Amino acid sequence: MIAIHSENTDFSKRWINYCKEKEIPYKIVNCYDNNIIEHLKDCKALFWHHNHRSFEDLLFAKQLLFALEHAGIKVFPDFKTGWHFDDKVAQKYLFEASGVPLVPSYVFYDKQQALEWAKNTTYPKVFKLRGGAGSSNVRLVKSYNENKKLIKKAFNKGFPALNKKDKILDAIKLYKEGSVPFINIFKAIYLMYVKPSYYSKMISNERGYVYFQDFIANNKTDFRIKVVDQKCWGFQRVVRKNDFRASGSGKLIFDNSKIPIEMIKIALETSQTLGLQSVAFDFVINNNQPLIVEISYCFGMDSSELNYGYWDQDLKFYKGSFNPFGWMIESVINK
Repeated sequence: MIAIHSENTDFSKRWINYCKEKEIPYKIVNCYDNNIIEHLKDCKALFWHHNHRSFEDLLFAKQLLFALEHAGIKVFPDFKTGWHFDDKVAQKYLFEASGVPLVPSYVFYDKQQALEWAKNTTYPKVFKLRGGAGSSNVRLVKSYNENKKLIKKAFNKGFPALNKKDKILDAIKLYKEGSVPFINIFKAIYLMYVKPSYYSKMISNERGYVYFQDFIANNKTDFRIKVVDQKCWGFQRVVRKNDFRASGSGKLIFDNSKIPIEMIKIALETSQTLGLQSVAFDFVINNNQPLIVEISYCFGMDSSELNYGYWDQDLKFYKGSFNPFGWMIESVINK
């Protein structure tokens, strides 16, 4: 018997469908239940697609999953897969310690040290908060004077984890590009000001640190490469018009011949080295060298991305459709 938290996420729905198809015994549980440990006593594994945009999930998801691992219950995501989720600073340390090819990254916890570095570094640099997806809270810093303002703010009142103004401006920009309908602008205004999420009400400002990455120029796309159970697939994401960001653009290219095989190799080797059950890599290319921008254990799904084939750990390519959510379940219960 396996346990699946909720029925309301894309991951959980696909896990449930796979269990039904393969006649794998499962039950739905609520990880928020005070007696969740008792409810899991007849289960050999728990699957929980916890969300970085759920304030409640942020409070305890990683702690519960790791506690269960200590008790010998298999979980998805496990500690190695999930401890660095939605934390770019944690990923910097992980990649540097493991010798993984990361875009050069910089973090400071002291304002004066940050200002001294900013005065002597080259520009542009990419400013980021440690959390956020879809290019949220990401800025291109073009000068020391611009950077000085960001650093001073970071060590004063800080930055909202969910920037209302940026969300609305982003919706306007995507509408002008033709990527989203006009109604999305009104939706952004409604969600930001009329009916803000519980997350936006509860989450505190990000402050007390600054994080930057080198800006890797001349990339018209980035690469989203995903690995589950040492099987790999991916696509390109087109950089937004008059912008430097690709994440969140909604413009995807499904052409495996344009994905460097060295990138696939790095993704598979990194996944194995770090012991990751599931991972989505964001890559850019610098002088023909693939560099990792960041990773996530979970990922959004395009309706057609699972139809273009995948590579195995020996870099052999298999054409046709596949089901990575089945791979997740099988790799956990058969481990």
